[in-house]
Amino acid sequence: MDQKKTTLGITGMTCAACATRIEKGLSRMEGVTEANVNLSLERATVTYDPEQVDVAKLEEKIKQLGYGTIKEVAEFDISGMTCAACSTRIEKGLNKMPGVTQATVNLALETARVEFSPSETSVSDIVAKVDKLGYKATPKGDGNEPVDHRKKEFNKQLIKVIISSILTIPLLWAMLGMFEWSSCIYVPPKLMEPWVQFWLTTPVQLIIGWQFYVGAYKALRNGSANMDVLVALGTSAAYGYSVYLTYLWWQCDIYSEMYYETSALLITLILMGKLFEMMAKGRTSDAIKSLMGLQAKTALVVRGGEEKTIPIEEVVQGDIIIVKPGEKIPVDGEVLEGSSTVDESMLTGESLPIRKEAGDSVIGATINKNGMLRVKATKVGKETALAQIVKVVEEAQGSKAEIQRVADVISGIFVPIVVGIAAITFIIWYSSDCGFAASLKAAIAVLVIACPCALGLATPTSIMAGSGRAAEHGVLFKGGDHLEATHKVNAVVLDKTGTITKGKPELTDVIAEGIEEKEFLRLVGAAEKNSEHPLAEAIVAGIVARGIELPNATDFEAIPGHGIRAVVEGRELLIGNRKLMEKYEVRVGQGGQAKSVEAAPQDGDATAPGGLVTPGGNFIAIQGGTVTVNGDSIKIEGGTVMINGAGTAQANVSSKYAMMDPLEEDGKTAMLVALDGQYMGLVAVADTIKETSKAAITRLRKMGIQVIMITGDNERTAKAIAKQVGIRHVLAEVLPEGKADEVLKLQENGKKVAMVGDGINDAPALATADIGMAIGTGTDVAMEAADVTLMRGDLNSIPDAISMSKQTMNNIRQNLFWALAYNCIGIPIAASGNLEPWVAGAAMALSSVSVVLNALRLQRMKP
Repeated sequence: MDQKKTTLGITGMTCAACATRIEKGLSRMEGVTEANVNLSLERATVTYDPEQVDVAKLEEKIKQLGYGTIKEVAEFDISGMTCAACSTRIEKGLNKMPGVTQATVNLALETARVEFSPSETSVSDIVAKVDKLGYKATPKGDGNEPVDHRKKEFNKQLIKVIISSILTIPLLWAMLGMFEWSSCIYVPPKLMEPWVQFWLTTPVQLIIGWQFYVGAYKALRNGSANMDVLVALGTSAAYGYSVYLTYLWWQCDIYSEMYYETSALLITLILMGKLFEMMAKGRTSDAIKSLMGLQAKTALVVRGGEEKTIPIEEVVQGDIIIVKPGEKIPVDGEVLEGSSTVDESMLTGESLPIRKEAGDSVIGATINKNGMLRVKATKVGKETALAQIVKVVEEAQGSKAEIQRVADVISGIFVPIVVGIAAITFIIWYSSDCGFAASLKAAIAVLVIACPCALGLATPTSIMAGSGRAAEHGVLFKGGDHLEATHKVNAVVLDKTGTITKGKPELTDVIAEGIEEKEFLRLVGAAEKNSEHPLAEAIVAGIVARGIELPNATDFEAIPGHGIRAVVEGRELLIGNRKLMEKYEVRVGQGGQAKSVEAAPQDGDATAPGGLVTPGGNFIAIQGGTVTVNGDSIKIEGGTVMINGAGTAQANVSSKYAMMDPLEEDGKTAMLVALDGQYMGLVAVADTIKETSKAAITRLRKMGIQVIMITGDNERTAKAIAKQVGIRHVLAEVLPEGKADEVLKLQENGKKVAMVGDGINDAPALATADIGMAIGTGTDVAMEAADVTLMRGDLNSIPDAISMSKQTMNNIRQNLFWALAYNCIGIPIAASGNLEPWVAGAAMALSSVSVVLNALRLQRMKP
């Protein structure tokens, strides 16, 4: 079953209870695997089976629950149509696109009107679809400018607040004049008349505040309750009781204290609080806006032999783009002509510009410094690196941390409990002969002060701000759950090549035995050029630099954790480590220092150091294997034993593979080479350590985190590298599948493990670890398997990620604590009658704003 994921913008949510209800409603639909609703982003992310449900049904369900989905309309000029069949074809093609609700094509006007969900598709996707159908679509002026629904809603609420404030200020003036301490305040007598207060309050209650009645009705219709229910109950009670008292004044000339100002002031303060909340929430998405701002707006393309400037949305794969000095590269591509340096710091963190020439790849949104480049577009629209980064950040901001589930459960049952507390408060007060008015005031205060908004905003706003700030520092969390889990890490496992080291090794040593060095390198290069491993690339680059032409290899096979096997010109080549040679039973000679020993005068009598028996007077050359002298079997551990003359034996008596020891002790990686089953030499490469590795590892250790290096390389090389950067725990000669096993062992010992790697062979371990971190300069496979992507390729991003996770979680805990504490403290005070309803309303509005403002502090956090 192929699962699909969609994101839908939602309108009409007012508090966490709304988000919870939509989430539950969508989750119960047949075919829906998972649904997450983010109140701050006003967005639902749904994973579903397209064979059982589609986006239209999801939108219909949201509508049934009493909410709306965000839609956009774009208009296009269509060229290339010749008859009705053309317009019908385009119309059908567009209507089949994901996210398109309705598409109509007018043949006479040569136009198309498309209604679509901006989270599912875009104007550029529609243009590309029409182009694929064989026609050309050009967005009309307004069609290419997406509607800012948040801004539209903000302006609508702003008008309501202004009108409500104008009508409420006279009521507030009258209320202030009633206090004993306000004798110096002049209040016009007319303002004290019930009719005047009635006409000032009614538009606020029934027109400005109508949205609360609509929201309450929708919630109750679906068997739940939200903030709208509390506000509607509280303000209606105050307004309704005041209307009743106004009737008594009119009919019976009985004057009592009115509560019109309570109703109007509550609605005004709540709307004002929502307005400030919207302003603050808008700032939590600043990271996305800044990332989007990196993108070029136009591109200079070559079409039909002419250069023309077009919007970035109209660039298609295969377009030839001219990038002049100082301009942004519009999309990802490959350099066809020209040479220049490109500033990639905004995406990779690499401070120095990178040299680019024909054949090199370039990333969209990076800046061309000093030369003109002719670039072929390889990835456009949603496929570019920048678009993928934005997508990861958006998904992280829209996902839920585990801690938020607790808040959601509380929010789901909170409103009914508050209504119950308010009812009990009224009954207790009324039964204590405190009068209807005082009882009602206490109940209203309870209803208004106990709103779950702050609780619902506590986690998502912090996740949004935290993940956005992390993205600015080159740390991409794939989801809120990963952002939450990262702070628990107490063990970090680092791959060596490309993680601790630069991953750009150089060929340093060549030892050929029984074959010319040039021929030796020609064969080795032919085999290695098929490998994706950084060491193989270094070997090939070193050989090509010597002017050696490489033939093609066949039957290439990469043997993970061992090396490679290939056939070159009919001869089998093996290149790899000791395990590879042992696997194929290749005899490898000894290395080390030659030693002289004295032999006895008679054949077979004397045993020399190293276990050599020397038959005097004969010349014997032994290369590995076993030799028999005078009936005794002697095993020679590799190497060559040469005895020349009656009394002297010269032999290499050090350990097997000893020729590799001095290379590995220098931190080089040596690879043995065998041709047709016979050892014929080795090549060695050296990889330099990243300048920041040692400092980053020191930071991790100061944070109390255990650092372990894991590599498929040999132990000597691994320990030499580890010593240079201050790592004490080394796991060497580990196969790719073994890396995952080592991570499991650490987890079984109670460790929360973060695995950091950049290669395909790291993917199993990245997936196994509690948190997988992929170096962003590595392979797509590693990045896909990881939970966190470190875009800058700098190990300092690891402690940065852990630090940012800790700061974000602390912020969430602060928000949840104050949201819960506010209600726990506020409800008893309100129930005791010591809180005016309008003060309760102001406090409720302030609580939501304060939670969002606290989350915004994360936008200034430093790792």
